[in-house]
Amino acid sequence: MRITILAFACAMASWPGLAWPSDAPAAPIDTGHLKLAEALRLAETANPELRRVAAQQSAVEGGLQDARALFFNNPQLSAERTRREVPQAGLAGERRHEWSLGLSQPLEIAGQQAHRRAEAEAAVLAFGTELERTRREVRVGTAEQFYQVLALQQRQAIEAQARLLFERTAEAVEKRRVAGEDTRLDANVASVELARAQGQVDAVHEQLIAARTALSATLQLPPERSFEAVGRLDEGLDDALPSPTELLARLEAQPLQLKLAAQEEMARARLALERASRVPDLTVGLSLGREGSRDARERLTTLSISLPLPLFKRNAAAIGQAGSALTQAQIDRLAGQRNSESETRALLARLGSLQQRIQRLRSSVAPRLSDNESLSLRSMKAGQIGLLELIQVSRQVFDARREQLDALLDYQTTRLALARITGLPLNAEERTAR
Repeated sequence: MRITILAFACAMASWPGLAWPSDAPAAPIDTGHLKLAEALRLAETANPELRRVAAQQSAVEGGLQDARALFFNNPQLSAERTRREVPQAGLAGERRHEWSLGLSQPLEIAGQQAHRRAEAEAAVLAFGTELERTRREVRVGTAEQFYQVLALQQRQAIEAQARLLFERTAEAVEKRRVAGEDTRLDANVASVELARAQGQVDAVHEQLIAARTALSATLQLPPERSFEAVGRLDEGLDDALPSPTELLARLEAQPLQLKLAAQEEMARARLALERASRVPDLTVGLSLGREGSRDARERLTTLSISLPLPLFKRNAAAIGQAGSALTQAQIDRLAGQRNSESETRALLARLGSLQQRIQRLRSSVAPRLSDNESLSLRSMKAGQIGLLELIQVSRQVFDARREQLDALLDYQTTRLALARITGLPLNAEERTAR
């Protein structure tokens, strides 16, 4: 009788439903299905961070519009109306009404306008690259959250299968203990394993709730909408890795590098503008007026030119700040380029290592565990192993599945980190489109 019950428990460990995580996704429950492509589309249209960055576009375009104006400074219109009392000997005083109307325009004579336009155009380019960089960050972050939910769903299925196995084992051992065929120690061991399995189910369920909540916030889904992530954790696992030369050649065209280059150009244009601003603006004015008595009115036309003398204020503070900003921008660009290259090489090496590890788990560990299940079944029938050995074999099976699931999640996280830097496609649809 003991052999029959333990053989039944061992057979439960090799139940066909206990598939390896990469072989098939967990069956979705009766809720809405969410695929990665849909999640990426929702993120691009509803993510708050991306919308906040896009809302700054009008400010950047407004700065460029101002910089492209004919003159940076507006003309100044002046008008005067004078009433003059002129005393006359022996006569009543003469009252004269005089007026003048003038227009003056400050002119930048050291090329400030061109430098200002260059800075504004670089700012527009920097904004465009920042928007694209934010868009990529949001897409990659969404994909990471999606795969996290997908992994936890499959982990939940694994833990549920483990709980079911240990539950049936505990029930069988308890019946045998009541019948006096098993010891209290065997029953306690089975009960402890069942409690631990239930604790794992509860812990994974809590993690899944948190992961789904985070993904819903990223996608701005309605609070009442529940979903089941549908996809495969082994997405892209069998694809050949790109060469380091190919990836490094892509870096210069990525949003981060373009943004740093545009910021350097902005700083260079600002420094040139501040240096040119040491030359004061030339103000040209033209005015018309009428003066004199009623019988001898004089018409006045006045052309004026004024130029401040740059003797004391030489714009040194602004020039110094602009120079420091340019140096910092150059440092940031070079550091960003070096860091991107180093991170690309490291991520590519890690991706290759994860591929090999997962393939080893698939080709070596999984068959041996299946063999162990068969061997343990035969050993149980022969009475060569007991409950503790059966539990040990079951633990190995589920631990190996958890290990492979964790490795698959690490693979996707690493692949997405590499895509963030180099612009590689995030899913099969994007690879097909290219």
